[in-house]
Amino acid sequence: MATENNNLSVYDKATIPNAKDFRFGIVVSEWNPKITEGMFQGAFDAILDCGGIKENIVRWNVPGSFELVYGCKKMQESYDMLDAIIAIGSVIQGETKHFDFVCEATSQGIKDLNVQNDIPVIFCVLTDNNLQQAIDRSGGKHGNKGTEAAIAAVKMAQLRKEAKF
Repeated sequence: MATENNNLSVYDKATIPNAKDFRFGIVVSEWNPKITEGMFQGAFDAILDCGGIKENIVRWNVPGSFELVYGCKKMQESYDMLDAIIAIGSVIQGETKHFDFVCEATSQGIKDLNVQNDIPVIFCVLTDNNLQQAIDRSGGKHGNKGTEAAIAAVKMAQLRKEAKF
């Protein structure tokens, strides 16, 4: 595995835009809360570490990863002052094809939101084979995908700002 024993959440703050003037939305799936709460905390902490302001972060919860698309869409419509949105979810492989359907629909839905709207939506949905893989990627030995998504959100917020000129 390419990420074996690597923490991919390490970043150089000197290369990240200052987030103090940006507003972020975070939509969090309530399914697999041990995983999604860890990723939320990673994202929240990284935004603050990059200069973001706690009051400029809006959080909404949705029941599961499938509902992230609707939650992000409604957040785009409700908060036109947001600079980026992070969609946080966790889907763990089971014995049925449900995993495939949820993963496909969620990834395509978030892609569609990025194509159709002006506020970037960052895909922070773990699609793991088992619970241990999800733990390892939500604050464990492979870092925190929430942290990585927050860094992507800050960079995309900066790109969005620069592209308006």
